Amino acid sequence: MKVAILTPTFSHFSGIDRVVEGQAEDFAKKGHQVTVIAFESTIEPKGYELKLLGMPKNQFWQRLYRLFFFLDVKKVNGGVKMLEGFDTAISHFYPMNIIAEKAREKYGVKYLAWNPGVCFPYLYGNFLERTYMKIFNYYTNKTLKKADKIYSISKFLAAELKKETGIDSMVSYIKVDKERFNPRIRGEKIRNKYGIKKEKVVLFVGRLSPHKGVHYLIDAFRIVRKSKSNVKLLIVGKPTFDGYYSKLKQSADKDIIFAGFVDDKELPEYYAACDIYATCSLWEGFDLPAAEAQHTGKPVVAFDAGSHKEVVKKGKLVKTGDVEGFANALLEYIG
Repeated sequence: MKVAILTPTFSHFSGIDRVVEGQAEDFAKKGHQVTVIAFESTIEPKGYELKLLGMPKNQFWQRLYRLFFFLDVKKVNGGVKMLEGFDTAISHFYPMNIIAEKAREKYGVKYLAWNPGVCFPYLYGNFLERTYMKIFNYYTNKTLKKADKIYSISKFLAAELKKETGIDSMVSYIKVDKERFNPRIRGEKIRNKYGIKKEKVVLFVGRLSPHKGVHYLIDAFRIVRKSKSNVKLLIVGKPTFDGYYSKLKQSADKDIIFAGFVDDKELPEYYAACDIYATCSLWEGFDLPAAEAQHTGKPVVAFDAGSHKEVVKKGKLVKTGDVEGFANALLEYIG
C-alpha cells in the first residue's frame, strides 16, 4: 500500500510531527511505501521518503501563508499531483487537509484526517492572534468535513469537534514509545549539565506559547520557593511568541532554567532528571510530554484543562487557574 502522511512542519519541536515520525516508521516497518509531505523539515527520514513543498522563512509570513495556503493554486496543485497513485493520504493538520481533500476528489485517494485540535482563540494574548486562531479553526473544521474518516487524539477533542461541526470522529490516543520512555533511564547527565546537585527538579516541556500557561507555572514556583529553597524549575521548549518569552524571562530568577529547544533524542533523560513533571497549560488536545513523563515514572501536576483528565493517571489535577492550589500540589510531591 502507498501511504502519504501530510504535516505542515516536520520537526521534533512539534508534538504532532513526533507522532507523524512514529507513524511513518511504523507503516514502513510493515512493508508499506511511505512518503511524508511537508512544507519544511528538520527530521531525517528513516525507511520512508520525504518531499518538501517549501514556504516563507519568516515566521510571520509562514503563519499567513499557512492560513491562506489555498490561494497558492500552483503549490496546492503540485501537492495534489504528488498523491497521484497513492492509496491513502493521512493529514495531520490544516492546511495539509486541502491537499488530501483535493487528491480524494481527483484521484480517489482515501483521505484520513487526524484531529489534533485547535487551541481556544480566547487564550491568545492580543486581538490579532485571537482573530488568526478563529480563522484557522474555521478552515480546519471546513476541510475536515470531506474526510473519509477522522481520528481525534482524545475524547475531549472528539467532543469539541462534535459540538462545533456535528462531525463524529473516532478516538485514537497518541502512543508513547515505551522503549524510549521508561523508569530505567538515568538523568545524571542532565543534572550535571545545569549544575543541579541534590535539589528537587520540577520540569515542563512544551512550546512557550501563552496557552501553555508557563506564566502560571512560574507564579506557582515562586510560592513553592517560599517554603522550599532546594528546588529548581527546568523549562524545556522553543519560544514561539517573542513578546511572551521576554516576559517569562523577565519574571524568572536563578532557580528557573530555560533550556530552550531540546533534541528529541535527549528528552527521556530530561524526564529522568526531574522529580515532578508540571504543566499549567490551559488547553491540551492530548499532552504528549505529560504522558511521556509518567512512562518515565514521574508524577504529573497539571491544571484540569483539556484532555488532562484522560492523560494524567499518576499525579494530581488542580482547578484551572488556581495558582496557589497548584503550588500546594507541587509541595506535596516535593516533600
